[in-house]
Amino acid sequence: MKKIEIYDTTLRDGAQSRDVNFSLDDKHDIVLKLDQLGLDFIEAGWPGANPKDDCLFAKIHESTLHHSRVFAFGSTCKPGNSPHKDRLIKALIDARPDGATIFGKSWDIHVQGQGGLGCSLEENLRIIRETISYLCGFFPLVFFDAEHFFDGFKRNKDYALATLKSAAEGGAQRLVLCDTNGGSLPSEITEIMEFLKGIFSVPLGIHCHNDSDLAVANSIMAVRSGATHVQGTINGLGERCGNADLCSIIPNLSLKMGLQTIPRESMHILNEVSRFVYDVGNLSHDSHQPYVGESAFAHKGGMHVHAVIGDPATYEHIEPSLVGNQRRILVSEQSGKSNIVYKARQFNIDLAKDDTTASEIVKIIKDLENCGFQFEGADASLELLMNKAMGMHVRFFKLRGFRVNTERRSDDTDPMSEATIMIEVDGNVEHTAAMGNGPVNALDRALRKALQKFYPSIEDVELLDYKVRVISSRTGTESVVRVLIGSGDKKDHWNTVGVSTNIIEASWMALVDSMDYKLYKDSKEL
Repeated sequence: MKKIEIYDTTLRDGAQSRDVNFSLDDKHDIVLKLDQLGLDFIEAGWPGANPKDDCLFAKIHESTLHHSRVFAFGSTCKPGNSPHKDRLIKALIDARPDGATIFGKSWDIHVQGQGGLGCSLEENLRIIRETISYLCGFFPLVFFDAEHFFDGFKRNKDYALATLKSAAEGGAQRLVLCDTNGGSLPSEITEIMEFLKGIFSVPLGIHCHNDSDLAVANSIMAVRSGATHVQGTINGLGERCGNADLCSIIPNLSLKMGLQTIPRESMHILNEVSRFVYDVGNLSHDSHQPYVGESAFAHKGGMHVHAVIGDPATYEHIEPSLVGNQRRILVSEQSGKSNIVYKARQFNIDLAKDDTTASEIVKIIKDLENCGFQFEGADASLELLMNKAMGMHVRFFKLRGFRVNTERRSDDTDPMSEATIMIEVDGNVEHTAAMGNGPVNALDRALRKALQKFYPSIEDVELLDYKVRVISSRTGTESVVRVLIGSGDKKDHWNTVGVSTNIIEASWMALVDSMDYKLYKDSKEL
């Protein structure tokens, strides 16, 4: 099986994304996670460029990596200078990585043009050759990133080739061709790669940006045309439109093309690594991301669900578990009985497809979604709804009433919110109040306070997420709003939904479902 090297640059190129600001600990944790995935190379940063990267290399030396080799990124020495006198090259050596990747200019406009190096074309070739040669005396592996190579090749083919030849003469073990502007087409990548592979004996690599939404496709075509080294980032993080997404490249190469990338036994944690990088970077997950997104194997249409239940291959290009993902059957106004039966099976609810209750549940859901409800991200509310429709729901508490007041006494003070609530449990009435940071928080605290007297386990419940969406803004402040609440305890997490023209009532509905689901869940464990 042919081996394709995977080189990750999430911590350097990916960190240049507008929304990313990794801390030192974040970067170190990501290095350990990428090593767990079994990547060949991890580019940890640019020593000397900032103190954080310097500290990261020192921190990595205190850790044990099992699979990956850590690389440092850097530039050629400055024109008119020698590598051994260059401050950043000294910092790179002092960082003591396993290898170095040096980028150099391969497009003549970046050498002589506006904002370029401001030197002759020959001088640029010299600093490429001498920088790489110098670093080869310190590291067993030195790679050359030919910046803007494809644009340079299209403008001045001979000079772009000369930069690669200079790097090879210096001793570079990989020649990495960069589509830095991200504007090349797969046909262009293929044509140029095919031309190059008969010229150089040094292994060729590819580094694509996603400005034309083609970074993954271009990387795949480069491999098909001879590249044996692929650079990219987890989740496609990167400047402007991002870099080639390794979460797509790796399974495409391994599962679709039968090439060796990461260890086969590590493929199932690809989804975990993707989510880890999002979470550590405090970034929103892309639910529609291929392979690892929550919607990558989600099915909503009734006919699709019916087919998938019979044979997943009808609407899934791979088995989701291969990359650590899972099949999701969504329930919505487009659902049929197959969706409901599948979800009931997930909830361990005995519901047959020919059961009239399944049809009734479909009708209830469609009516509710017409009012603004959405159960795709609120499985807990859906499970409670199914139990109610089947007459299996246990009512743990009954609302007698609630009141929420928000008061601001002067321009110099913050508003104060207080919620008063009255509930009934088994004939016992509890009337209590609580202050909160806003009306919803006050209502949440009052409800918990009232319930804990009867159900102590409520204390374990945490509100993890709170989202409000205006379903239609045409009626202004009278618009219907949908509230989604994420909750969790020491064992699980769950999502609930509420809808109303009154944001407090919508929040109350989602809060009640959250507490109700916790008590329902606890009762099943008895």
